[in-house]
Amino acid sequence: MTAQKRSALLATVVLVLSLFAGAGAASADTTDVSPPGANDWACTPSSAHPYPVVLVPGTFENMAKNWSTLSPVLKSQGYCVFALNYGEVNGVYASGPIADSARELAPFVDAVLAATGARQVDLVGHSQGGMMPRYYMGFLGGAKKVHHLVGISPSNHGTQGLIVPPPDSTPSEMQLFSPFCQACMDQQAGSAFLTKLNSIGDTVHGPLYTVISTTHDEVVTPYQSQSLAGSSAQVTNITIQDACPLDLIEHDQTPNDPVVHQWVMNALSQQDSPADPAFRPVCL
Repeated sequence: MTAQKRSALLATVVLVLSLFAGAGAASADTTDVSPPGANDWACTPSSAHPYPVVLVPGTFENMAKNWSTLSPVLKSQGYCVFALNYGEVNGVYASGPIADSARELAPFVDAVLAATGARQVDLVGHSQGGMMPRYYMGFLGGAKKVHHLVGISPSNHGTQGLIVPPPDSTPSEMQLFSPFCQACMDQQAGSAFLTKLNSIGDTVHGPLYTVISTTHDEVVTPYQSQSLAGSSAQVTNITIQDACPLDLIEHDQTPNDPVVHQWVMNALSQQDSPADPAFRPVCL
């Protein structure tokens, strides 16, 4: 590897980390701090909202930042809301191998079910957090414990965006990047992880799936790669701008978009189907 290319690759690492500076670094001030409304372990699901909602953050994110606005909205509507941090490596959340992160999600879901007495949970995830649960459902026996997976800008088929090294990087150059963020490597389009994840198909029997995407996504690109293939009875793929063409929301802020909140609420309100594709949110 030339010194010039090594410098360029390291610059990519710095760029990636700086894009999310402060988002997920673990410290005494942020570790295990819940977003407003989340992790009330005495919460009992109501007949109107029988499924506890588990919020799953994205790459480099912690639960407090990622869900600071959606969590209290869900709580105010009567949902039992839970959230977790996962995948911490070198003090950075959601940066470890995604298969390992899915193994952290599994006992958290079990704890939520045990505490609430619910039969299943609804999962709402952002970015990596909207894709990683598919590994839990497909390979770790989680399908029977999940009623609905709602992915907000999920990296279902990987990305050609900014969270991966340059596409002409050699395997040894990739190794230089991987200690900083194996999850980033796993989310590269065509990665070994994604090849395994999607080898069983985009969906598994049982859970419902809703995907919410923005045409202005600059991280998980192309944005169409976020969609899942499946029957309309099991899968709804939503592009925000189809209903709200002037909504300029980008990847990082999608969990805070009031239009996204409306779609999430619509998805969670369905008992036997994914989000209603005919629903029209109020565009702000």
